Parts: sequence; structure tokens; C-alpha cells
Amino acid sequence: MRTPPERNPNQLFNNADSFGIVFDEAWRRHNLENPNHALSRAEKLELILGQLAGHPFAESSPELIRQVAEFRLRLLRL
Repeated sequence: MRTPPERNPNQLFNNADSFGIVFDEAWRRHNLENPNHALSRAEKLELILGQLAGHPFAESSPELIRQVAEFRLRLLRL
């Protein structure tokens, strides 16, 4: 049985799954780099979405990225 190839962190796809993975990483990285940030959840969400504006899915479906982000936050209890 073949094993799937390793994920290339620099490879982005124009779909919600790819955006969700990058969003999760950005959210967690922000917590690690800024543990004492005083941002509310809503402010942090806006910050992260702004950082990911260049993602292919954000460019093609900007009306859906907030829904994907909110879903990921609920799913992963972040």
C-alpha cells in the first residue's frame, strides 16, 4: 500500500480545506508568537483573515472565508 506524499506547506490550493489548514496554522502561530495579545476573538479573527487575504481560496471566494474560519474555530475549539 502506498503512503500519501508529504504535505508541502508552501503549496496552496483553491479550496476550503486548503484555506482551513492555513487558517489553523496562522491562528495557532499567532498564539505562540503573541501569547499576551489583548485582542478579542473577533479582532483576532479579522487580523488572521487579513493575513490570509492572498490565499487562492480567499481571492476566489472571499464571501466564504469567514464561514470556513468560524467552522474551524468551532471544530477545533479554538
